[in-house]
Amino acid sequence: MAARRPLRVFTWHVHGSYLYSLSHVPHELYLPVKPGRPPGYGGRAGSFPWPDNVYEVPAAEVRRRPFDCILFQARVHYEQDQYELLSEQQRRLPRIYLEHDPPREHPTDTRHPVDDPDVLLVHVTPFNALMWDNGRTPTRVIEHGVVVPAGARYQGDLDRGLVVINNLRSRGRRLGLDVFEYVRQRVPLDLVGMGSEALGGLGEVPPDRLAAFEVHYRFFFNPIRYTSLGLAVCEAMLLGMPIVGLATTEMATVIENGVSGYVDTDVERLIPRMQELLADPAEARRLGEGARRRALERFAIARFVRDWNDAFATVTGIAAPRGELVSAGREGVT
Repeated sequence: MAARRPLRVFTWHVHGSYLYSLSHVPHELYLPVKPGRPPGYGGRAGSFPWPDNVYEVPAAEVRRRPFDCILFQARVHYEQDQYELLSEQQRRLPRIYLEHDPPREHPTDTRHPVDDPDVLLVHVTPFNALMWDNGRTPTRVIEHGVVVPAGARYQGDLDRGLVVINNLRSRGRRLGLDVFEYVRQRVPLDLVGMGSEALGGLGEVPPDRLAAFEVHYRFFFNPIRYTSLGLAVCEAMLLGMPIVGLATTEMATVIENGVSGYVDTDVERLIPRMQELLADPAEARRLGEGARRRALERFAIARFVRDWNDAFATVTGIAAPRGELVSAGREGVT
């Protein structure tokens, strides 16, 4: 292993919340930007408190910049954009592909688009790694790490449940549109997220204000059938919110019934649980404390940073500097 030093990691802005968590590593992240900041090229966009180790690079200048590692996060960037942005020498640098989602085409028989023994394929949940056919590409799992504003903590004073999903109307059954609409006929629920107004929701709450907004709700409801484990769920747990959701994908291993919330594949068994939480604030608080303990054990940002440091060291042979880079004023870092 070579001497310790920060790496220069080139990647794209794909998921803002995940990128913010990733920015806690003691390395330098370089993000391409294009005029108008289209998807993937938003740079330091959004209301996240980006630390000083996150840099923007005009897309036209990327091939002239020195990097140590390329981190792909979307199929289009791996199959197309790298040939537009990167020089031939840069395309031979150590490479990691971060897969955020489970397979869409077929849940068990889909071959991952990366088929290269020289690329490290990182999955964000064990479920995703299990379901993809990873072929000959070496893989590992790095589970989520989350942070929330210091001092933000569950209050539960609002007798309603909260759902946080972007563009639920257009994403349909996979994200649980029908489940949400059915449940809210029997349980008071509020929906927030981009495009939520189309479903009578409250609109988008900026990431830097979401924690303070959601802690007042009695519980967090996740109606999603099939996707990766949402960072919104992990963040709600860290805030101390009890979680109710479908026992699908990684959710079945994250929430323990009667300890941190309730999960089930039968929505009819979940509805009475939500009604009970609305009627019993003390029980909701007890479950929320269990959810917070679980989040601190499983989704601590320090563990996340260690895992990513190890992944970067594996592909580059360069160890991270000692110590961990964290943002001040946030909680969940130990």
